[in-house]
Amino acid sequence: MDVEITMTIPTFEQIMPVILDIAADADQIAIRKCMDVIADRFDLSQEEREQTLPSGKQKVLYNRSYWASFDLLKAGLLVKRQRGIYAITERGRHVHATDKDKLSRQYLSRFPEYAEYISPNKAIDSVNDPIESDESTSLTPQERIEKAHRELNQILKADLMERILACSPEFFEKLIIDLMIGMGYGGSLKEAAEHVGKSNDGGVDGVINEDKLGLDRIYLQAKRYAVGNTVGRQALQGFAGSLLGRSANKGVFVTTSSFTVGAIAYVENLPQRIVLINGDELTSLMIKYGVGVRMEQRFELMKADEDYYIED
Repeated sequence: MDVEITMTIPTFEQIMPVILDIAADADQIAIRKCMDVIADRFDLSQEEREQTLPSGKQKVLYNRSYWASFDLLKAGLLVKRQRGIYAITERGRHVHATDKDKLSRQYLSRFPEYAEYISPNKAIDSVNDPIESDESTSLTPQERIEKAHRELNQILKADLMERILACSPEFFEKLIIDLMIGMGYGGSLKEAAEHVGKSNDGGVDGVINEDKLGLDRIYLQAKRYAVGNTVGRQALQGFAGSLLGRSANKGVFVTTSSFTVGAIAYVENLPQRIVLINGDELTSLMIKYGVGVRMEQRFELMKADEDYYIED
């Protein structure tokens, strides 16, 4: 599930004056060590301090603080002393004393170095050709990339669901088997899966053998329902009964729609382990495990190898 970043965490533009404050009072600063000061200045909760980017690879507050310091560096308000260590410049002290509350990308564009950084080979006139002030400018470059990635995935998920609903129930049943294999169940071997869906399937559409002898099995049920036509408790009772009749204790029930509150509560109290996958989770898993999708374009984000530039 995608997690939206709360905007109560300050934007990287809002963090700029705080970093300049800290730098003005110290000989040098390390951005990573400023996190508590910045968080306290904005009265952030512990949850907000720990919140990560959707990728989960970096904390939002650190990411925004890093890019705030990077922009200040590019504008000549900070200078880099060594790896991760910065100091304020005379220009930085002047801005801190006169205009620190005006700090933004648009404000920084008045400095030639920053204008060149924002738009190489094209100077920016901060009055006649200002940097656009919209939601995207409050996000760091990495956040903008991840936001665009989420938006494209949402479009893809809608496209996948439309295609699934246009296909036959049998196709959907086979898709679920392919997904389970793609996720690593059955050792990722097609031979470990069996499609048994038919009119008298007894509530089971597929079986995944988790071992070569078939001693441990996962039973699958696939319901291709239109969005809004929810799966209720009765359907889950039927599936649970099918598992009981097979002396099975593992099942996965997948639907293109969603489950009622009663259905979810019902499976939580069963002796068997039944996992429910709704339509949104289904398309997310298809994208994650490459089922029914293919790579169209790949972007690689590179960064400097700090160790490479250390001279003996």
